[in-house]
Amino acid sequence: MDTSNKPQTVTTPEAPKAIGPYSQAAIAGGLLFISGQLPIDPATSEFPSGGIQARTHQCLQNLRAIAQAAGTDLDRAVKVNVYLTDMQDFEAVNQVYSQYFPDDPPARLAIQVAGLPKKADIEIEAVLSL
Repeated sequence: MDTSNKPQTVTTPEAPKAIGPYSQAAIAGGLLFISGQLPIDPATSEFPSGGIQARTHQCLQNLRAIAQAAGTDLDRAVKVNVYLTDMQDFEAVNQVYSQYFPDDPPARLAIQVAGLPKKADIEIEAVLSL
């Protein structure tokens, strides 16, 4: 079996450990695919207090930590997917999100879902160029 094109996984203690059989991120074809990040503080393994804005910050900080572990940063984001359990949070999420992507924001999906792991109200995943 040829493994020369096998994706390289990325892990960092600066982001929460995967809570299932998946990697924090994988590199393939010059892109970094970051798994969905819940608003888990890697230091406490808990959600931060302070509402949806604090939890959005935590998701994006987790994405940034993984991106930096792979040698890139959020300014290289190509596509971001935001999953919310309540679309009423959309504007509050956008206020935080725009701080992380102030210029030339990446393509994005924002969608309401019925539920997320650990009863989170937000999860964010991203694809970045290296």
